[in-house]
Amino acid sequence: MNADKPKPTRHAEKIQNLVEGVLNGPGHSTPELRRAVEQKSAAHAGRLPESSDSLPQELAAYVDKIALHAYKVTDEDIQTLREAGHSEDAIFEMTLSAALGAGMARLERGIAAMKGGD
Repeated sequence: MNADKPKPTRHAEKIQNLVEGVLNGPGHSTPELRRAVEQKSAAHAGRLPESSDSLPQELAAYVDKIALHAYKVTDEDIQTLREAGHSEDAIFEMTLSAALGAGMARLERGIAAMKGGD
């Protein structure tokens, strides 16, 4: 076994299936929108540089709040998204995508730190 080759994580396939399902599976929002939400959220956690913001302002603010202060999300935040035309199902999907981006980025950074990376 090559010592330089990283060992796959024990749950890599399950994690990849989760990511694929959330971001690319069928839903009430487009996969492109879910991926943009995930990337914006991951940028806050340090994984990716934030891309050009193609999200509507109310959605960008919601994603920022989930990524940085999820415990501060209120009914008013959800109502703002409803008033902007997003369905309950689409809001749920975008919430999952934002939480996934932040969580995966933090996991990746934690694993890198344990291996002595930055």
